[in-house]
Amino acid sequence: MAFRLLPALRRSISVFSSNYQGSKLGGFSTHSRKSPGKGNASFFALAAAAAAGYSWLERYDETSITLSPELHHLLMRFWQQGLESNYQSGIQTDVPGSVNCFRTSNTDACDTSSLSSNPFQTESQSNVSASPKSDSTCLTRHSIADAAAKVAPAVVNLTVTQGLRGMFLGRSIGSGTIIHSNGTILTNAHVVAEFTSAGVPYKGKVVVTLQDGRTFDGEVINADFHTDIAVVRINTNVPLPAAKLGSSSKLRPGDWVIALGCPLSLQNTVTAGIVSYVDRKSSDLGLGGMRREYYYLQTDCAINEGSSGGPLVNLDGEVIGINTMKALAADGVSFAIPIDSVIKTVEHFKKHGRVVRPWLGLKMLELNELIIAQLKERDPAFPDVTEGVLVPQVTPGSPAYRAGFRPGDVVVQFDGKPTKSIKEIVEIMGDKVGVAFKVIVKRSNNIQLTLTIVPEEASPNLF
Repeated sequence: MAFRLLPALRRSISVFSSNYQGSKLGGFSTHSRKSPGKGNASFFALAAAAAAGYSWLERYDETSITLSPELHHLLMRFWQQGLESNYQSGIQTDVPGSVNCFRTSNTDACDTSSLSSNPFQTESQSNVSASPKSDSTCLTRHSIADAAAKVAPAVVNLTVTQGLRGMFLGRSIGSGTIIHSNGTILTNAHVVAEFTSAGVPYKGKVVVTLQDGRTFDGEVINADFHTDIAVVRINTNVPLPAAKLGSSSKLRPGDWVIALGCPLSLQNTVTAGIVSYVDRKSSDLGLGGMRREYYYLQTDCAINEGSSGGPLVNLDGEVIGINTMKALAADGVSFAIPIDSVIKTVEHFKKHGRVVRPWLGLKMLELNELIIAQLKERDPAFPDVTEGVLVPQVTPGSPAYRAGFRPGDVVVQFDGKPTKSIKEIVEIMGDKVGVAFKVIVKRSNNIQLTLTIVPEEASPNLF
């Protein structure tokens, strides 16, 4: 059998010939024939490439190698062993002789330590499989199930019964995640509370159902309507399974994620998808009534009524978000609150009993190179900046107004740190109310000023 090989594959055949056939590929018989087409050539070339540890490229030179029946038989046996090994370990092989792994970390390659130094060893010479073993950096057929299993015992169903003077008015459902063995549960505020001008009253009696079927009466400890985060507590004499919280700061579009919850009261439901977008602004979602920007993770996981408050999980089984809403007019467009934001909200609850939001009185717009170029075309006096936050509007009587901000200012530094986004300014302020911050702004004709601003605590009605 003859077929064309890359130079690297020629070397792999030479290795085989020196070990099994002597110094030359001898022993040709009348069974040798020309390959009828590219398909058979690819089959044996890929088998040799997999055994030798080389990558296959869809380019061919004009060299032809003739295989003896012995070599043909050995390559076939190796190929069959590779298929069986890949099937058992859950590694998906898309192309014959190649191993395809979905990456779950920033490694460059799968573990190939199981490969023998002699890629053509037979069973009699070595007990080591010729196929690479799967490791934690590859997505196998069990990866999603394993990750879901880690957090599933901590996922609960919340049923809120609403009534007035003994009259039943309705029932709402949602999901939650136990984050501490003492029975502390994270969920959405809209699941257990309603926002009015008088504050955030609780909807009614909260019944918590665990994965194993046990039920408890829940108490709403804290709820914040704007971040849509609430903390519920149940009393238990035995430790409860708790989910591990991860980090959402390093998520990228395309990362695998898993959504767990109780949609339509169907407990223990698992759906999977990817991160479609990170830091999706509330203004992008039409939530224009909120004066402060909030950021969401956009995914294509299936989210339905009752999923709200359930965890969004990475492949390590860590909670990286709280599912909160979906687009009604589209499928595969769902949103979750990043866990880093959730943790900050919970810290506010512990420290203040509420979420403290510093207020500046500025309307802000993030700048990039294209927006800056457009603004300079409209107004040649626009300051020479490469990044920053534009101030198109200042609220009269606000802290920013008193500090001397003007429409058209560009914030380039806030509290001594270069400023690229609104999110950075919000994070720098944290919960610091009544604390002075130094702000460097640039105005028309490149006038640079240093202003001092003292944030006030925002009224809940402002957001």
